Amino acid sequence: MLTRLESAPPGSQLPLDAVLDSLPWTPDGLIAAIAQQHDTGEVLMLAWMNRAALVETLSTGQACYWSRSRHSLWRKGETSGCRQRVVDVRFDCDGDAVLLQVDQLGGACHTGRRSCFYNGVRGDRVEVLDAPLPALSTPISHKETP
Repeated sequence: MLTRLESAPPGSQLPLDAVLDSLPWTPDGLIAAIAQQHDTGEVLMLAWMNRAALVETLSTGQACYWSRSRHSLWRKGETSGCRQRVVDVRFDCDGDAVLLQVDQLGGACHTGRRSCFYNGVRGDRVEVLDAPLPALSTPISHKETP
């Protein structure tokens, strides 16, 4: 359905429910979700959303994902305090990924780092690029894995 907007002028619209119905959800009912810091463009993490997580995110303004390991909704920061306030939500041109532009409080990664993308390829090696951030007043009480 989003392909109908490829040549549409700015301001063209489609009903949200119709777009959600047409998204190419995986066989498990998931879609890739990328979290990006809204003001710097820093990519923070990749997670998965089912329709319920996406609808909750849109209605509350707080990032909610689907935890594939726990098989349940994962409200980012619920236990760690490292919340993501959603500033904008976008779909890519095919509708097979969601971009959440967020205001990240604390680290996005369960390791306590700002971003999950802290391992960089440097020639024939992978190097840790960033250290964990200082703990928030509410510590990360358990590993938040997608």
